[in-house]
Amino acid sequence: MGVKVHFTDAKGASVEAEGEAGDSLLKVGQAHGLPLEGTCEGQMACSTCHVIVAAEWFDRLEQASEEEEDMLDFAAGVRRTSRLSCQIELTEALDGLAVTIPSEAHDMSA
Repeated sequence: MGVKVHFTDAKGASVEAEGEAGDSLLKVGQAHGLPLEGTCEGQMACSTCHVIVAAEWFDRLEQASEEEEDMLDFAAGVRRTSRLSCQIELTEALDGLAVTIPSEAHDMSA
């Protein structure tokens, strides 16, 4: 079963994406051409895949690890509901997840 994700890109445009349970949010966003660089390829050694999770979804996610919280300290435009998209694994319970890519995001790999 596919898991739908609603992205709002850094310019405010809405992008509907779909991944599979077990996919990382980073992988789904990249597959849909969104500016989620993911320089460290999901190893949690950078913050280039930072997203802001919609408040109504934030508490449904597994809690961020201390390592993820530390990496978010380096992300531009961090908010209370910020997460690294490489650390969000899609599940059926997250069908309809809504996230925003911060306006400060720049994908240098593009």
